[in-house]
Amino acid sequence: MPDFDYRASFDSLRLEAGLVCRLSFDMPEGYEEANGMYDPETDTVFMNATLLKECPDSEKAFYLFHELRHAEQFAHPERFPPAIRKALDYDIAYDGNCSKRVNGKWISCRLDGGEDRFTRLYLSQPHEIDANQFAYAKAKTLFDGDKALEAFAPFGFRPLSYPQRSAMPSIRRSIKHS
Repeated sequence: MPDFDYRASFDSLRLEAGLVCRLSFDMPEGYEEANGMYDPETDTVFMNATLLKECPDSEKAFYLFHELRHAEQFAHPERFPPAIRKALDYDIAYDGNCSKRVNGKWISCRLDGGEDRFTRLYLSQPHEIDANQFAYAKAKTLFDGDKALEAFAPFGFRPLSYPQRSAMPSIRRSIKHS
C-alpha cells in the first residue's frame, strides 16, 4: 500500500476551503502523543506522521481532514452555526485542563472530574463534533468501504445535545477565581 500523501491532500482541501494555513510534521511540545492538532495562533496544522506511520491511509486522511476543518472553523467562523463559533473560545482537554480565550489570550484552568467525564466533554464540543463529521464524510469519499474508516463511524459523529455547554460556566468561574 502506498504511503499517504499528506501534502497533496492538505493542499487540495486547503485550496477548496480557501485557507492559507501551513502543514508541519514537527509536533509542538506537549502534543507528541497526539495524532494531529491545529494551532490557530500560528495557523498551522500539525500531523504526527511518525505516530500514524503504521495506520491505514484512511485513518491518516481522517485525522488530516479533521485538523483542516478546525483551521476552517477558525479562519471562517461565519460559515458555521453560533454553537460552533462560541465553542471556539473554549478548550476542554481529556485530563480536565481547560482554557477560555479572553480578549485574544488563552487563560487556563483545571476542573474537577475524571477522565471519563472530560473525554465525553471533549468529544461533545460542537467544533469537535463538526470536525469529526466532516473528516469522516471527506475520508469516506476517498476510502468508501474501508474497514479501518468504518470503525470511526460509531465514534460520536452524530449530532449531540452539546453537553459541553454545561462546562462553560464552570470554566468561566474557575478563570475568574484564578
